[in-house]
Amino acid sequence: MEETTGYRLTLCLQKLSDAEFLKFKELLRNAPEKHKLKPIPWTTIKRTSRKDMEMLLNTHYPERVWGISLRLFLDINREDLWIMTQELKRDKQRPYKETMKTIFKYIWTQENYIHFQNEEYQVIIKKQYSALQETFDHQLKPVTAVVLGNIGEGKSTFLRKAMLDWASGNLWQNRFQYVFFFSLISLNNITELSLAQLLLSKLSESSEALDDILSNPKRILFILEGFDYLNFDLELRTNLCSDWRKHLPTQIVLGSLLQKVMLPESSLLLELGPQSEPKIYPLLQYPKNIIIGGFNSAMQLYCMLFFNIDKGLEVFKYIQTSKPLFSLCSNPYACWMVCSTLKQQCDRGDRIILPLGTDTILYTMFMLSSFRSVYANCSSKENRARLKTLCTLAVEGMWKRVFVFNSEDLRRNRICESEQTVWLQVNFLNTRGDCFVFYNPALQWYFAALFYFLREDKDKPHPIIGSLPQLLKEIYACGETQWSMTGIFVFGIATEIVAAMLKPHFGFIPSKEVRQVILKCFRSLSQGDCSGKLSPQRLFDGLLDSQEEPFETQVLDLFEEMTIDISSTDELSLAKIYLLKSQKLKKLHLHIQHRIFSEIYNPEEGDLEEFTQEKTCSFMTNFGNGALFPTLLRLPHLKSLNLYGTNLSSDVVENMCSVLKCPTCRVEELLLGNCDISSEACGVIATSLTKCKVKHLSLVENPLKNEGVMLLCQILKHPSCVELLMLSYCCLTFIACGHLYEALLCNRSLSLLDLGSNFLEDTGVNILCEALKDPTCCLQELWLDMCEFTTGSCADLALALTKCKTLTSLNLDWMTFDPDGLELLCEALNHKACNLKVLGLDKSASSKESQMLLEGVEKKNLIILHYPWINEERKKRGVCLVFRNQTQASPFVTSKTRFKSVPPSSEGQNSNLHFWLKTACNSSSMVSDVLPGFDNSFMQASQSHIYTQE
Repeated sequence: MEETTGYRLTLCLQKLSDAEFLKFKELLRNAPEKHKLKPIPWTTIKRTSRKDMEMLLNTHYPERVWGISLRLFLDINREDLWIMTQELKRDKQRPYKETMKTIFKYIWTQENYIHFQNEEYQVIIKKQYSALQETFDHQLKPVTAVVLGNIGEGKSTFLRKAMLDWASGNLWQNRFQYVFFFSLISLNNITELSLAQLLLSKLSESSEALDDILSNPKRILFILEGFDYLNFDLELRTNLCSDWRKHLPTQIVLGSLLQKVMLPESSLLLELGPQSEPKIYPLLQYPKNIIIGGFNSAMQLYCMLFFNIDKGLEVFKYIQTSKPLFSLCSNPYACWMVCSTLKQQCDRGDRIILPLGTDTILYTMFMLSSFRSVYANCSSKENRARLKTLCTLAVEGMWKRVFVFNSEDLRRNRICESEQTVWLQVNFLNTRGDCFVFYNPALQWYFAALFYFLREDKDKPHPIIGSLPQLLKEIYACGETQWSMTGIFVFGIATEIVAAMLKPHFGFIPSKEVRQVILKCFRSLSQGDCSGKLSPQRLFDGLLDSQEEPFETQVLDLFEEMTIDISSTDELSLAKIYLLKSQKLKKLHLHIQHRIFSEIYNPEEGDLEEFTQEKTCSFMTNFGNGALFPTLLRLPHLKSLNLYGTNLSSDVVENMCSVLKCPTCRVEELLLGNCDISSEACGVIATSLTKCKVKHLSLVENPLKNEGVMLLCQILKHPSCVELLMLSYCCLTFIACGHLYEALLCNRSLSLLDLGSNFLEDTGVNILCEALKDPTCCLQELWLDMCEFTTGSCADLALALTKCKTLTSLNLDWMTFDPDGLELLCEALNHKACNLKVLGLDKSASSKESQMLLEGVEKKNLIILHYPWINEERKKRGVCLVFRNQTQASPFVTSKTRFKSVPPSSEGQNSNLHFWLKTACNSSSMVSDVLPGFDNSFMQASQSHIYTQE
């Protein structure tokens, strides 16, 4: 019977470097003489690719392919491929699982930098492995699980181990009949495919039919890695397809699989890094998290396995002596680089030494040590030119969003075959089939950054590669998260210490010049249109790798305003460091997400879903009961602080207010929207208002309720208290209006009062109108959008408009009135005593007759706005839209967000919002309890209205 190798031989050939494959061809050319076979023309052999070689051998030597291949692998000193070929040869119709076992056994033993044996690695990942087993329990329900962690912490290694264990019969045996592992980086250059085509590429060695496999999708698991490095958008939510046979754009196929449109009963296990998590996570249905967090506890064992026991202990003790180095080595890839660098030093007889501190120093030491192992005797000029070709490949790939390179890419960048072999030997590059990738994605970012220090003025401009200012703008102002590590390395290489390390081997490194370019770029970004989009977190990451204080000061002094969203404990610690150094900061928007980290799931703690909900970290916990405020609020130029979306406990509020009252605190604008501030905490804030400089206070989207406003109004009676007070979405009823009535008559400084989206009803609005009619009221702006009152209030509003001499702006947006009510308002607006200049109202929601009346009013220099009004609302309320999608909101916030985004209908007066506001506010008191002095007829009308609503 004819012997067919199929895809199996290609797997082995793809492990060869170009030099090895060429040697394989030369030996194949001479093989017929030794074995008395008919020769294959050299021209045919020479132009044959790895993918076509198996077909060539099967065509010419159909019964001797395995034997010839085995001998040739031994002749080129690839015993590992000889062993792999022997295993693959055992059965030409071997099951899919057996093939995967051979492939992933090779990957595990030959292609990762984890030097642990199987049992040792199993101990290190015990908690995560238990979570993996628990997540995909025996029930045949579709599950989506996500493996999270930073670059180099072992996410891919963990998934490959899981794939090997399944194929070996040690994992999910009663759960999944088929597990398909895809590295998505290989799909970047494929514009169109079908899921069937993708699966067949894995099944070519198997006798199983695709239709039979997919007939039971509950027994299928897809493992997908490499989302961080996709160069196409997966946020597309339209044009999804359920047909797994259909050829579609690659992003549609992947999107359909992720969003459970295609094979919805199958399960998913995904690897998401820092760049892909915020983009991919929202597409998933009820994902379960597994956190990979490095191996601090296993570092000693790793060092002993990398070296020998004695030398490993010596290296581990050396690492322990430096806290920064020990922290870096908690990342498995970083630990591998440290050990590799130290081993090369030992092999050369050098003294063990590794400059401490930053990622850039570590990568530079690794690069230099590896480079010297081959090119130590070459001149710096030769070395610079040689390294420059590799850096050009890296940066060209970055700008083109390419992470897999073919031989032509290397040749175009003048990387000769001998250098290819060297880069593979020193683990700068790795093979991916017949293509190349950088050994770790972070290495590509490092060499891409290094390019900007090796290029010279005489170099011709590259048509693909952008300038350094363009790069910095993309990273820090245009949201290019994939390149963020390149930005960090640019900051790090620009330091004097790294420049001094590089100079002996590669010549002059223009670190000072690059620092000036960085300063010039950030000066431009801080002042231009991009200032509001700039990411301080990424800037802080870069400054951390710089660690040159004068330069840090120069950069931070460029910024008078920052918007920061904290979503992890690392970001929290970093922001604390650099905010306190931002001495020129005037305006700060700071949001700390309520759930900023998840610990590793332990099955003994209970249900996995409950775990992710319970393991949270609050602002108070991370800042030691608000200990950041004493320093932050004393920044010499800080005038505005926005903490929208940051949960503040009562203790933190009290700590903050004690600092606000200090003479050195200059904060005038305090925006505390959606901070979970209680009624009691509101009282604490109130007591500080007469002793601090705050003039603009926003407490929107907090459950203050009437009790909180009552405490606030006791202070508001002070003649010179706050000037702008924002209280929208605070669960207020007409009772709060009673307290505000007294405050409005006493306060001489309050110019804007925002009560939008509260359940005030006609009763509350009528109370406020009584205050406006009083000549002692100085209010200039009364926001009443979505306050659930009716046409019944129009008469009081109309009278207030003609009586209040100071009122120039009134927001009634999203409210609708019948023609009689609008006629009353228009008559008042036309009255000579009315000073109103701006009216918030949706004209289109009124009848044609009413619209004509409103248009007539506009001719009197009155501006009537509808939706555009919302921009000013958000600014003054301090609502940061950049945070809204990331905030883990309470049901209270979720409801209000939904209602705010949907314009009210003209009928029903927002019945859903009416129900929510009414339920949240839970009003039960009468007007007489809070507002003595009104006549009985008004009181009776108000009470009957309330009873009707109840």
